[in-house]
Amino acid sequence: MERYYTPPIPNGWFQVAYGDELAPGTVLPLRYFGKDLVAFRTESGEVSVLDAFCPHLGAHLGHGGKVVGDKIVCPFHAWEFDASGSCVGVPYAKNQPKKASLRRWHVREVAGLVMVWHHAEGKPPEFELPEVPEYQSPDWTDYDRRRWTIRTRNQEMAENAVDSAHFHYVHGTKNIPRSEATVDGPVLRVYSDAGMETPRGKVDASIESISYGFGFALVRFRGIVETLIVESTTPIDADHVDVRFSFTVKKVGGADITRGVGKAFVAEVTRQLEEDIPIWENKIQHEHPLLCDGDGPIGVFRRWSRQFYCWPEEARAAE
Repeated sequence: MERYYTPPIPNGWFQVAYGDELAPGTVLPLRYFGKDLVAFRTESGEVSVLDAFCPHLGAHLGHGGKVVGDKIVCPFHAWEFDASGSCVGVPYAKNQPKKASLRRWHVREVAGLVMVWHHAEGKPPEFELPEVPEYQSPDWTDYDRRRWTIRTRNQEMAENAVDSAHFHYVHGTKNIPRSEATVDGPVLRVYSDAGMETPRGKVDASIESISYGFGFALVRFRGIVETLIVESTTPIDADHVDVRFSFTVKKVGGADITRGVGKAFVAEVTRQLEEDIPIWENKIQHEHPLLCDGDGPIGVFRRWSRQFYCWPEEARAAE
């Protein structure tokens, strides 16, 4: 039995680094989408992500390559490539190879994340990512970051946002939240009522999750305090994803109170995610799951999700 019915790697925007990991002159080797890549920031501040292997004799520019000005220099024979991937210099040759180049990936820096556009058929970006007002706001804390490598796929993780019942049975929430999902092209909004019991009685609370494809989501919690998770899930290959959660909390009271709230928030979300990992890593993906009326808007999610794949012709014809 095939574990998944979907194509292996979806299309969309995916995080490959944090911006502060790429100071000017920095070179990072990357492995995503089943490919070897290299990221670097030029001395003038531009971030570039290129295919990693030099077209000359195949050296990996991410291992020993150096940034000189606005170029990355191959560690093997010092061939020079600019941020667009074009070869702009071979120091020992009179005639530079005209066709020498590396594929350049579309890059955006959003809320401190370096995002790369992946499309299985090489098409350019089909949507953009939003600004995040909480990022670097003086009213919100700096990111508290967490990271996991998980043996699953993007869609399996993203589906959790609409799987209302699992919050009670896997994570022990007192009630099953009521969730509503709406779709606007590549954007999926999920609103959940998440009222909380406190020593002073029930407090109204909500969770709003806004997903921009499978790689970037903003999850806002509103209740006793306001919190935000910038969630990113990036395919490493057909079977593994690189998950980064960037937590920020709206400042309340003094620094100690805010720090305590943030620590508790991160611990609870981390607990819940790590409870999901054994399930994700050992489940299969039914193309036609048997659902019931209390499952949440999984059908809405599944229909939305189809747009992020390049389907074989026979699958497209069946739609």
